[in-house]
Amino acid sequence: MAHFSLTQSHPAPPQRRNGFLPSRAQEHMVREQLEGRGISDPQVLAVMRELPRHLFVDEALEERAYGDVTLPIGEKQTLSRPYTVARMTEALRLTGQENILEIGTGSGYQTAILARLGHHVHTIERLPELAHLAARRLRSMGLHNVTCLMGDGSLGWPEERQFDRIMVTAGAPVVPQTLMQQLTLGGVMVIPMGSQEQQQLLRIVNHRHGEIREILEPCCFVPLLGAQGWH
Repeated sequence: MAHFSLTQSHPAPPQRRNGFLPSRAQEHMVREQLEGRGISDPQVLAVMRELPRHLFVDEALEERAYGDVTLPIGEKQTLSRPYTVARMTEALRLTGQENILEIGTGSGYQTAILARLGHHVHTIERLPELAHLAARRLRSMGLHNVTCLMGDGSLGWPEERQFDRIMVTAGAPVVPQTLMQQLTLGGVMVIPMGSQEQQQLLRIVNHRHGEIREILEPCCFVPLLGAQGWH
């Protein structure tokens, strides 16, 4: 497994590519796709209103970045539609003090949102090309509170440390027990669970008397591949 940390501390200003100005599309995304569908956490709405989502996709797709669609990011992986990102982020109930484990860095967009809303993000990506590209994007934005790792995310963080929040951005057949063991008492995990074709989005609270599971809504993610995921 390979570790690499992001250490710049000053955010770079939003960039413009090929003359594309995202402000109107971004505001429409927040009003129609997020607020219009019940996303109410003001911090989640604020960060998604500010974060330049189009910088996390290929330039040929940037004008679709704020649409209500899932977009390809290469390696047969996808960037979830904005509502899904907001729903999962809101479900974590972040206060700004949490150490977060993210399984599936992907493009780095969800990672950037978590880094803006939490204390520190540890993120794992199994595909080297995506991992390095996401790290470069995050570094260019000056997000210093992110530690990246290439490896099997279904096995959790290798140092067996504890996390206040865990987000899994791929569909699992069952909840990986290693991830549950790395969730602090009172911690929250958000994970899609089900078949490879369709899952239910779960919020799991690690209560002292056992797990408290809540089904949030149906969803569809790429499969979580690994020792405690899909083989």
